Amino acid sequence: NIILYKFHYIANTIYTIFKGVVMNSLCIKTNNEDLLNYLQEEFKNFNMLNVSFSCNEFKLYKNIIIHYKGIDTELFYTKLATIFSYLVIDFFELDIIKNILSSDYFYFDNNEFSKILDMCEDNLCDDVFSFESRQLAIFDAFYDYISSHHSIIITGFINFRLYNYRNILEDLVNLSVNEFIIEREYLEFISLVNLYVHSQVPRSSTVHIVCINDDLTLLDEHLQLIKIDKSELNDKYLSDVSFSDNDYILNTLLKLLPSKIYLHSSNSFINLEFINTLKLIFDNNFEICNDCNICSLYKNLNLHQKK
Repeated sequence: NIILYKFHYIANTIYTIFKGVVMNSLCIKTNNEDLLNYLQEEFKNFNMLNVSFSCNEFKLYKNIIIHYKGIDTELFYTKLATIFSYLVIDFFELDIIKNILSSDYFYFDNNEFSKILDMCEDNLCDDVFSFESRQLAIFDAFYDYISSHHSIIITGFINFRLYNYRNILEDLVNLSVNEFIIEREYLEFISLVNLYVHSQVPRSSTVHIVCINDDLTLLDEHLQLIKIDKSELNDKYLSDVSFSDNDYILNTLLKLLPSKIYLHSSNSFINLEFINTLKLIFDNNFEICNDCNICSLYKNLNLHQKK
């Protein structure tokens, strides 16, 4: 009886120690050598006890099998899903964007495709498409799957399971395409207006543009105020494309067609979009001035009015 009692005691002790400890394994299937190397490097630095992995080659796929023998399965799957989310962004994101673009907007030529792709990469920095939001969408999909399955085909999962992530990238592509179209219309309009300007005889000598109270004012060669015509009946030079809040300034300049335009910035005018528009339209007839009597006068006036 004493021996039997000791046996039960030892058995219960062992059961208590290992209670809840279950072997959790995930078989990751891929034939992409870059992915295999990436995953093996990540698993070498998994930084979690009771984790081991092996790499084997079978008929269709090379498999990495990772094992975890411990009780914190939630942490195990969290770390795995995090690794997979970074893998998708590093190895697949750009190709997914290209596929969406070529599928939904196949009518763009190679040059346009390249420009839109550049815009997509720039827009990835926006808060709407932030790295964190993209990474979380991928993480959630992987975590839900691997926590209830024992094997995963990487490329198949990426192609057919990342719904929310793909929706983010589709929104990114749509936004970038819209921006490209707007920019193209802008450049087309600028080109037409530039042709118009250079095909006409100047109707005035000089126009000065100065900033007063953060608003632009036009002065003639005698520094007399030029009235800005804001009547919609006379805005024939304006386009459906909106460049800035200074469309009527542009409209007035196109009516006056001066031989020379001076922008007196006095370090207070910062609307770069409008400056670039004027540069593109008027070319050598447009000049920025930062240090003249007019600049000094209106700079002092602006400083005085802001006090």
